[in-house]
This record gives sequence, structure tokens and C-alpha cells, in this order.
Amino acid sequence: MTEPISSNTPEQVGVLIVGAGPAGLTLALDLAGRGVPCHVVEATEERGANPRCNTTSARSMEIFRRLGLADDIRRAGLPQDHPTSIHYRTTLNGEEIYRLDLPASRDVLDGAGKQDWPTPEPQHRISQLFLEPILERRATALPGVTLERGTRLVGLRPYDDHVEAVVESAGALRTLHCAYVVGCDGARSTVRRQLGIRYEGVDAIQQFVSTLYRSPALGRLAARDRAWTYWTYGRRISSLIAIDGGELWLHHVAFGPEHDTGAEDPEALLRDAVGESVPHEVLGVVRWTGRRLVAQRYRERRVFLAGDAAHLWIPVGGFGMNAGIQDAAALGWMLAAVHHGWAPAELLDAYELERKPVGEQFARAVGAAAHQAFAGFPPGIHRPGAEGARARAEFARRLAVSEPPRYSPDGFSFGYHYAGSPLVVGGRQQPEIAMGTYLRRAQPGFRLPHAWLDDDRSVLDVLGPGFTLLRTDPGVSTAAWKAAADALGVPLSVADLPAEHSDRYPAELLLVRPDSHVAWMGGADADPGALLHTATGRAAARRP
Repeated sequence: MTEPISSNTPEQVGVLIVGAGPAGLTLALDLAGRGVPCHVVEATEERGANPRCNTTSARSMEIFRRLGLADDIRRAGLPQDHPTSIHYRTTLNGEEIYRLDLPASRDVLDGAGKQDWPTPEPQHRISQLFLEPILERRATALPGVTLERGTRLVGLRPYDDHVEAVVESAGALRTLHCAYVVGCDGARSTVRRQLGIRYEGVDAIQQFVSTLYRSPALGRLAARDRAWTYWTYGRRISSLIAIDGGELWLHHVAFGPEHDTGAEDPEALLRDAVGESVPHEVLGVVRWTGRRLVAQRYRERRVFLAGDAAHLWIPVGGFGMNAGIQDAAALGWMLAAVHHGWAPAELLDAYELERKPVGEQFARAVGAAAHQAFAGFPPGIHRPGAEGARARAEFARRLAVSEPPRYSPDGFSFGYHYAGSPLVVGGRQQPEIAMGTYLRRAQPGFRLPHAWLDDDRSVLDVLGPGFTLLRTDPGVSTAAWKAAADALGVPLSVADLPAEHSDRYPAELLLVRPDSHVAWMGGADADPGALLHTATGRAAARRP
């Protein structure tokens, strides 16, 4: 770890967040909403021009709903009438192979078919180019949040009672004395390197060339059958992603893990994907490696890792950014609980215990999805006549199995869990996370399932900022729970659930954490004090 290199009078900081990407900004928003002061430093002066993630998952949208941002985000990105479909074609102007027809954001805003949704906030297709400014504007408008761009971390030393961080701005060094530091600073995380924490996993799955184009001509060509993403199968497997529904396009082209992409010409790659030359302007090119990596540790004393600093995997559905947003939601409530004194510092031990197993399972699931996506295609799909039609039909049958769960990954949003956490009582051994499936029934450790209430709110909307006790039987007294919470200083709200949802919430009482995960389910004979001790990190959970 770096020795202190600045001798100026230290500045006092609550939580220092290193990195102003989606994970860092979500954490700042969450902490500010919970009354915890935080300071964000970002090394770059301006946001990057090349888009990375282009999907905000349903679980991320639920988190943004709690933060009051979901509608603003849903109105940004593609035009509201632009379908979010995925098309699979030989080339953009060639033969169709398969398609997934998915709704436009206007359909979601209008609530079309919402009674069947598994969430109050379905996933939204939006580029980070549009998402990050929304998060940054809201965060910097909140009291308790400050953000410095052009400021980089150069030194870090954690102690038992604080963290000393040295930052550099315009050539000047400053020392910050921080209660906590969270590294949300991406794959090349300075925080992770300062702590000496390494990634573990597969270092190269695929090589990619990603190019951002401005091309109204490409927009006009795509407008004949609009979609959000077009997968094409020319010389190489590639995807063309509509960024603004008109002239901005992101083109990912995949190569083998040993391929040197340095000589690959973006002009030729675009021509191969479209099937003809189209007028365009190259706005940016990134040559990068798709990996499957998870950090050895997520924590060192008072320093934590979140987002790409903690896990890095091949982006075949926006899973990396969205897992980082989940990290922020998990860590935010824990830091707030300790800051406000209603949970001991030992609560923070649960962050790594909960999030690292999820990161490892996601890494395996995303790696498997990437293997399917880039597994090649029948060579005959470009042939004319019956032979080509048969090859395309064969390929379509394969895509019909692999693609729906990848682009509607309910298991990723709602099936991850903390059943083995020391903060959860009654959690049971669970199978590996499956991208496309989950159980729409409350279970300890899992995110509380959604249901619409009579007043058109989601059950997730009735959850308080602290713990929430949900009651399915109005005859069960909650007085002992309120007394126990008051004695411990734990914020606890109580809400009743309609009886018609008893199959989804199969217990008289459900204790829900501030991050919407179920801490315990049971009946009136429970010991509220013991359960709250466990859920707030004061005692280890007793296994059944």
C-alpha cells in the first residue's frame, strides 16, 4: 500500500466514493437519501464518449424507482415509440433468421399489460451516454453529496478507525481522512490495486472491436424494420445497437481470445455487418478483451469494492453495470445503518459475504451465455434457395433456446439471493442462479416479489427506508416488534398485505430489509428482538 505522500492538513470526509460511473453515482444517491454525507472523485474531466452498457435491468430500475428516478430514465435514450426488439439477420440488409419482439418504453410508461409484469419497472434499453448524466444531475443536486471531476486517487491507507486517501487535482495533492472508502473505479481500479487485491477467473474469453458511428443513412436503412439491436452473421458475429434511434450506432464485433484486433478496420467491419457500404462518421473505436473475473476480496478494513472494480465479465446483456448497481444498493443501507448507529460495524462484514457469491455465480452464468452467443453459426445461412432456408431455420431453433433468457433475464434481476447470509434467518441452500428463471414467491434472502396493491402501488412501494414488517394477517399483533425496534433504535415500519396475495407471501409476517430483500418469514410466535439482532449484524443467524 502507498505511503502517505501529502503533508497538508487533512480534510474530513464521510464516505469517499472513487469513480462517478453508474455504481458510484447510485451509491451516492442511496447514501444521500439515507442522510449519509459522501464525496465522489472522478479522474476524468468529462464522461466517455463511447457507450458501454446499453441496458438497465428490471432490478436496477426498481432501485431507481426507490430513488425517484425511474420515470426520468425511462423517458431518456431511444424515442418512446422505438421498439426494443432484437433481430438476428445474415446482414442488416440480408435475410432474417430470428427475432424477439419487445415493447417500446411508451408501452411500459402507459402500463400496457402491467398486471402480468413480475416487477413494477421492466428493464429499459438506455445507453450509459444518457443514463450517467441523469444520475449525476440528481446526485449533485442533493445535500450531502459533492463531486469532483479531474481528481484522481494516488494514495490509500486504511486504518481501524479511518482511511487516509491522497488525491490529486491540477497537480496539487490533498489528504482526505475518510470514515469509509468505496472503489467504484472500474476494471483498472486504483483502489483495488492499492489494496493489493487481484482478480481471479478467466482473463480472455473474446476479443472485441467496438465502434461508435454517426450515420443517418444507417438509421434510414434500419427504419425499414426497427429494432434496438441487430445481430449479424457475416464474416464475424457482430451486433449493431441503436443508441438514439436515429443516427448514433454502436457496433460490437467479436473475435477469438487470441486474435490481434489491431489491424481490424472498423470501416470494413461495418460493411460486412450491413451487407453494403453506408455513409458514416467514426466517433470512437475501442479494442478490448471480454473477461470473467471476480476480485479475491470485496473489502479491506474500511475500504470496499463495487462494480467493475469487484467483478468484470463479458458484456452480453449489460450484466456488469447492473450488478454494480446492485452492489451499491447492498452496501448503501449497511453503511447508513452503521453511520446512524442502529447497527454495529460488524454488519459491514456481510457485504462481501452476500455480494461475492452473487458475483461468482453471475460470472459463471454470463460466461455460459457468452459461450452460446459466440458459438458460431451454420455456414449455409448465406446460401440461396432451400439450402440456405434450412440452415437459417436450424439456426433459428438454436437461437429460440439461448436468446430469450439472455434478453429477458428475470433470474438475474429477481433470482439472486443472500440465503446464506449471517443477516438472514431461515435461508436454505439454493441452486445456481439461472438467467431466465426465478421463483415468484417470497423466500428468506431473496428480493421481495412484486404484486400490485388495490391503490395501484407495488408492494415494493410500501417498504420504508429502514426495515419493514409486512403482515398478511391483520389479527397478528406487531406491538412486540415495535417495542423491540425502539429498544434497539432500528427504524421499522409496518404494512399490511391483502389476503389475495397469500400464495406469494406465505407467512403471517415478513421482515424486509432496507434493500428489499427478505430477512425472515414466520408467525406470531417469533422473538422480534432476536430476529432484529440477527438482521442488523448483532448476532449470527441460527440455522434451522
